[in-house]
Amino acid sequence: MKIKSQAVNFNAQDALMDFLNKKLSKLEQFYDKIIAAKVFMKLENSTDKENKTVEIVLEIPGDDLIAKKTSSSFEESIDQVCDALKKMIIKRKEKTH
Repeated sequence: MKIKSQAVNFNAQDALMDFLNKKLSKLEQFYDKIIAAKVFMKLENSTDKENKTVEIVLEIPGDDLIAKKTSSSFEESIDQVCDALKKMIIKRKEKTH
């Protein structure tokens, strides 16, 4: 799986990118036909503490899966997005079998 990541309004540190790669690689346990993942990490301009948004587009045969979450840290947002994508993958596999 190819991972393309884009950080908007901030520079992503290596530790954050390692965390992201680790989480995304776990999704391959559930579905091995993932072609690529496009990751958009954005720091929202708001006074709210929950201003870190992560959106992931998983390119898979058929339709792409998209999930977007906002929370107080990028790690938390990545966790939530990966959980949502995992549920979508499992649901999709159940429909095809």
